[in-house]
Amino acid sequence: MRPMSTNPNENPEAGENPEPDEERKPDEKPEAGGERGAPVTPGASGATEPATRAAEGGESAPGAAVPAPEAGPGTGDAPTGRRRLADALWPPRVTRAQLVVALLLFCLGFGLAIQVSSTSEGSALRGARQEDLVRILDELDDRTQRLEDEKARLEKQRSELESSSDQAEEARRQTQEKERQLGILAGTVAAEGPGITLTVTDPVGAVESDMLLDAIQELRAAGAEAIQVDGVRVVADSYFTGGGDDMRIDGTQVTAPYVFKVIGKPEDLEPALNIPGGVVQTLEKEQATATVERSAKIVVDALRPAKRPDYARSSSP
Repeated sequence: MRPMSTNPNENPEAGENPEPDEERKPDEKPEAGGERGAPVTPGASGATEPATRAAEGGESAPGAAVPAPEAGPGTGDAPTGRRRLADALWPPRVTRAQLVVALLLFCLGFGLAIQVSSTSEGSALRGARQEDLVRILDELDDRTQRLEDEKARLEKQRSELESSSDQAEEARRQTQEKERQLGILAGTVAAEGPGITLTVTDPVGAVESDMLLDAIQELRAAGAEAIQVDGVRVVADSYFTGGGDDMRIDGTQVTAPYVFKVIGKPEDLEPALNIPGGVVQTLEKEQATATVERSAKIVVDALRPAKRPDYARSSSP
């Protein structure tokens, strides 16, 4: 009986050591099907199995392609310029310096608005012609001269009262003169003197009561002392109502053409009606016409009844 060999390389059946495999040359390529120690190329189908196993285990095999993560609602491409701008502007981040600057800008804008509104008041004169500006200046000079004359007259009356030997008689004379003047202003006495005649025609019935009232105000501002319109004496408390075919002054109906008889200085009254944007231009826009005629003698003979005051009484003895 042959003893068993303890050499692990020995083939128990053959009875002799097998010959070792021949060394594989480095230049030799493995045959198809490969041997047990053959390397796996990255493009071979066998490479997917280690990569799959590594992915299931949470690891990535070296050399294997890792799939890109799927785009979710919270992920995406890099933010665009518009997106970055929106993120920078909202929510707003207000600092104390920004509030101070905003307050200063508001005050500056408010001041500019006040400046523009104040300078726009003289815009009507900016567009006026040179002749119109000269006329307005002359009118202002005439008003100033009338006030100076009135002041000189009152000072003369005072000096006459102080130097008169019969002060009572002089006071009585001045009182009568003052009563006559007040009667003209109140419309209780007739008056005559130089002035103008203003005739307003209204073929389409577009003239309203406020237009006639504007004419009265312009004439008074120019120094009119007595005014009469179609037989109605116009005084301080006169009022205009209606318009067109139902025009009324102090409740008395007047019809077109409206004739104004005005006593005053013609050189002041006529330019006051012809200023840019004045009465004449306003009436022409309403298809009405206004003609002014100067006269050396205008008679205002329409009278108003003298009303006795109900409560006021004279305080003089």
